[in-house]
Amino acid sequence: MPRDSTATKERLLREAGRLFARRGLWQPTVREITTAAGQRNVSALNYHFGSREGLLAAILEHHGGPTDEARRVRLDAVGRDASSRDLVAALVIPYAAHLNTSGGRDYLRIVAQLSGRFAAGWRSPNPGVGPWLQEILFILEDRIDELPIALRRERVVEMIMLMTAAIGERARVIDSAGAPALDDVTFIENLTDVLLGILDAPLRGPLTVHVVGGFK
Repeated sequence: MPRDSTATKERLLREAGRLFARRGLWQPTVREITTAAGQRNVSALNYHFGSREGLLAAILEHHGGPTDEARRVRLDAVGRDASSRDLVAALVIPYAAHLNTSGGRDYLRIVAQLSGRFAAGWRSPNPGVGPWLQEILFILEDRIDELPIALRRERVVEMIMLMTAAIGERARVIDSAGAPALDDVTFIENLTDVLLGILDAPLRGPLTVHVVGGFK
């Protein structure tokens, strides 16, 4: 009877997440990850996940799947016609819940490193980009109907990039035994309103500035 590999996979996910969060996605070697997970054979990572990229995708799915389900629950509770603030909160609150655990904070710090990848591909299926995240973003994007579609899409991307960066930084501060400036409730409420401001801010037109680096 083959051995149950669940525990081994969980250790690899946990230790890789810890190393990726603290040292960056590409600094830890495969040997360091497998050794940290208590595996003598460096091929254990490829055996269970196919590749380093496969391991990263598994980490994103491991945490992102339950997060997206929590967003579905909140979306069902408030409804598709809810205020934009409630819809943004449906994005923020399930994501910020990861601040409560060490593994969750590792996940947040990993996603913060992948904000550029999200910008390029949130509209398509990607590891960690669930259907309920996409649905909420599409609803919010459609509501900015006074702006051209290209600007609407840009604002949605900027909103999510700020969300991942702000919560990822809070995770880093907590892990460093620092004291965040705001309590949890105030932090979530303020971040929700800041993100809403990105979507709702009027387009004020040209800026009067000097030419700097090719921009006018």
